Amino acid sequence: MTTKNFEERLKVLKPDFHRVVPYVENDKLVNLDFTDNNKELTDTVVNDIELFIQYIKATLFRNNARYGIGGYNENRTIYRRSKLFDDDEPRSVHLGIDIWGKPYTKVMAPLDGIVHSFAFNNALGDYGSTIILSHRLDDFSFHTLYGHLSLNSLKNLSVGQLVKKGDVFTEFGIPFENGQWPPHLHFQIILDLEGKEGDYPGVCKPSEREKYLSNCPDPELILKMITPQTP
Repeated sequence: MTTKNFEERLKVLKPDFHRVVPYVENDKLVNLDFTDNNKELTDTVVNDIELFIQYIKATLFRNNARYGIGGYNENRTIYRRSKLFDDDEPRSVHLGIDIWGKPYTKVMAPLDGIVHSFAFNNALGDYGSTIILSHRLDDFSFHTLYGHLSLNSLKNLSVGQLVKKGDVFTEFGIPFENGQWPPHLHFQIILDLEGKEGDYPGVCKPSEREKYLSNCPDPELILKMITPQTP
């Protein structure tokens, strides 16, 4: 399977995927910029979870938006808040799409799948509660990762459990259970989990961008969320 062939198949099937979050065509979305270009998002804001939450809320309110969208392949500065992303070359390139919204927003399966694995990745800045689903689509096998969930989402979950298209199977978490982030969903497509369970990098080093993007195609191919406007 090549990434290009997989992406082309997703484009064809895109109309058939279910919404991942409650969303109708007239709901307004707004882009949230987490790069150095955003001068509002200072280290003071990012390092104080309450200020960070207020920043997200205020931006959504100001733009009359139901959700904020955090970009795929965005080179972000917000990961400086956690040593989790430190290295000789810090990880900063975002491999999924974030949907920022209200706590406990319901999350639905975009297509049939089974529970591959799940975990509570509790380090500061990590995913917190995390679920990975496995899917089969024609001749393609792949995975979707859902991060920053509520702990309640992991109750009564079992590996191999069937999740049907449109099923509500999880929800946005709050800081103590989602890695200390404002409420949101990190949604990511992964072709090869490389043997990992309940976890996979959602952020990579800039020097490894090409490798990881080829393994993690653009989630918009499944999400079907209208391209929002930048505030």
